[in-house]
Amino acid sequence: MGKNTVFRVWEIAEPIAEELGLILWDVRFVKEGANYYLRIYIDKQGGVSLDDCVKMSHALDAPLDEADFIESSYNMQVSSPGIERELTRDFHFESSIGSPVLVKLIRPFNGQREFKGILSGYKDGEVSVVLEGETHMTAAKKEIAFVRLDDFNS
Repeated sequence: MGKNTVFRVWEIAEPIAEELGLILWDVRFVKEGANYYLRIYIDKQGGVSLDDCVKMSHALDAPLDEADFIESSYNMQVSSPGIERELTRDFHFESSIGSPVLVKLIRPFNGQREFKGILSGYKDGEVSVVLEGETHMTAAKKEIAFVRLDDFNS
């Protein structure tokens, strides 16, 4: 149910976001405890305001109700992906080249699973990062637990 739901919500939400001058960053349909959540993440140049989230939420209500393909009751949440946003889609990686990232691998590499560096490239599902000391690391997306922007100086 989750992936098909996300795909269908994306088809409805993307043109609405564009009409509102927003970028649809991600859609997630998750079950937490007994509840389902439809999470819509939006972005725009200069950042997302609470007003943007409210407008997107209101604009999505009727089209989602009309399409009526989500069988479970759910709570819809519209928000910014945040400063440490997770990169999951091709356009996330492509638009974030040159940005500091935190990469967590599924399996350790040289005894380590987490790496910080600068996203230096993305092609054909391969993520390239320049680590400290100008060391280069490349890994397939399927080998990565997550990649997040690392905008905090830690």
